[in-house]
Amino acid sequence: MWIFGRRGPSGFSACSTAQDVTQGIDGSSLSAIVTGASSGIGQETARVLALRGVDVIMAVRNVESGKKVKETILKESPKAKIEVMELDLSSLASVRKFASEYNSLGLPLNLLINNAGVMATPFMLSQDNIEMQFATNHLGHFLLTNLLLENMKKTANESGKEGRIVIVSSEAHRYTYREGIRFDKINDSSSYNSMLAYGQSKLANVLHANELTRLFQVINGSPTNYGLALTSYELYVPGRFNMAARAPFAICKAFCELKQCNIWFFMLLQEEGVKITANSLHPGAIATNLLRHHGIIEGLVNWVGKYFIKNIPQGAATTCYVALHPEVEGVSGKYFLNSNVGQPSNLSSDIQLAKKLWDFSLKMANS
Repeated sequence: MWIFGRRGPSGFSACSTAQDVTQGIDGSSLSAIVTGASSGIGQETARVLALRGVDVIMAVRNVESGKKVKETILKESPKAKIEVMELDLSSLASVRKFASEYNSLGLPLNLLINNAGVMATPFMLSQDNIEMQFATNHLGHFLLTNLLLENMKKTANESGKEGRIVIVSSEAHRYTYREGIRFDKINDSSSYNSMLAYGQSKLANVLHANELTRLFQVINGSPTNYGLALTSYELYVPGRFNMAARAPFAICKAFCELKQCNIWFFMLLQEEGVKITANSLHPGAIATNLLRHHGIIEGLVNWVGKYFIKNIPQGAATTCYVALHPEVEGVSGKYFLNSNVGQPSNLSSDIQLAKKLWDFSLKMANS
């Protein structure tokens, strides 16, 4: 149990639980995907969202474990609307399969909770030959988000409710390699440090939310932001259009020609007044199975945890706050902790780094 309970501007604190921050909120008109929902704060997030009436899809690697969690939730809340689908975020093929199946079902999507993750693993490569922490914590979620964006746009347009992308990062984003993201050494085993690699993946989470926000907001019809948009798009398709001409349809055509690039889609997001937000967060220091690769640390955390470490209901609070609370409506590109807006690292606010990560991720996801 976290013993420091100072409340922030939201009225909540590190002691607040997921149920506390969503008390009185009716989510019965919303649909959500929660990745990594078979254990830890992902499980608690799914439980509380379902408790508030949200239709929840638990996107999990182990379907049997997910089904057991579903049964537990239904025992507590018999009317909960919750289903389980298979998703292994370390596999790009699995991500594509999940997104294809979800979209083909015609299900709406208001909330995308990118929660799943691994922490401080020994060096290993994913099925796609990408360092496991970067693959699971960032790249899988990056691709998943892109593949579900059109669904979120359609849902927001038809429901009149904003879509919310919630990316679970960590304060560990402050403790990464010196260069932040080691683009040329992602798979370098010789200089691999498990904790710094974890921090790298968590920095990527914050940058991802920030770049999504920038891409959403630059296309809002104002001359100033339109110019910013053209400048942004020039990064992706250099020399393919006349900056002075400002010909959006020519730009869209150019992007459609590039199968790898879905940036053109962001031009459509706000044409119809559609609102989608993206925020990142730190859930808090929590004793979960993320520490399973570090037995000594896990034992120490469990020993002192009852005094200084958040429990799981507290750890899921910020995720549920950002996903459901009306105070967060229209808020995007922010970093939350303890259910309040926090201050991320200076590196996470580096626009050029975020753009570079976006390009890098697009190439990796489509290679």
